[in-house]
Amino acid sequence: MKQKILFGLALFAAFSLFATDEPPQRPHITGLSHVALYVHDLDKSRAFYKDFLGYEEPYSLFDTNGGVHLTFIKINDRQFIELFPEHETNSDRLYHIALETDDAEAMRVYLASRGVKVPDKVPKGRIGNLNFNIFDPEGHQIEIVQYMPDSWTVREKGKFMGDTRISTHLKHVGVIVTNLDASLKFYQDILGCQETWRGSRNTNQLSWVNMKVPDGTDYVELMLNTELPPPDKRGVAQHMSLEVADDEKAKASLEARPAFTDYSHPLLIQIGVNRKRQMNLYDPDGTRVELMEPKTVDGIPAPSSTAPFPARQ
Repeated sequence: MKQKILFGLALFAAFSLFATDEPPQRPHITGLSHVALYVHDLDKSRAFYKDFLGYEEPYSLFDTNGGVHLTFIKINDRQFIELFPEHETNSDRLYHIALETDDAEAMRVYLASRGVKVPDKVPKGRIGNLNFNIFDPEGHQIEIVQYMPDSWTVREKGKFMGDTRISTHLKHVGVIVTNLDASLKFYQDILGCQETWRGSRNTNQLSWVNMKVPDGTDYVELMLNTELPPPDKRGVAQHMSLEVADDEKAKASLEARPAFTDYSHPLLIQIGVNRKRQMNLYDPDGTRVELMEPKTVDGIPAPSSTAPFPARQ
């Protein structure tokens, strides 16, 4: 009997040791939380996103000197555009993108197990959410966010979402990529994103790869470049895409707004390579805001490109 007990204890210890050796599992990544931009003139940017696109500004954070540190433009209860006063002129407008998770601490542990540099702990931000930052292989900053019950985000649930919003959903964000293999390993193998489509401007060169978050419908669009453009020339590629049901109605709505008189770009509806109608807008710093319909013009999905991504020189 004693031998059986000892054997059972040894077996239990072996199973316990085996269990602790299992690698951490990735928690859910449910969607895009926000895109953060550096802006040259905060008042002009506010006018574009609020007066022209119809969004509201639920709250701001301030520096110790009383200046605006950042302000929040609300798309829906879970998605925002964050505007930060720039540190220098003619710089990259994209500050960071943010992904929402249901467990920030578990995500921190998981990413560390996959060799991603993470902080020692997950801090709580000034508006009450848990968040920390990592970087993709191209150096893009990615914030991991978990919304907390006592946060300002949850406090303002159902508020600041008027009917003037040109769109109620941030569908994707675009980031410039010069090394596709490294980016796929990061977004696909580590974050668990699923590649859904590849597109090309021509048959000789791959232009875009769409990576859908593993537990939602939002995606990150990898904008392929053989070389990184100058910082002040990245706003067309490093963009955001807002989903609209009908671009014609969106155009008519924008043209009827008083703020349209201050907008200097033409409103052109085009059919993209993905066979979806889209209309490109540009904020005061040249960041592209794409208004795109969710379905193709004929209901048939556009085929994925088989063009190669040319090797870097």
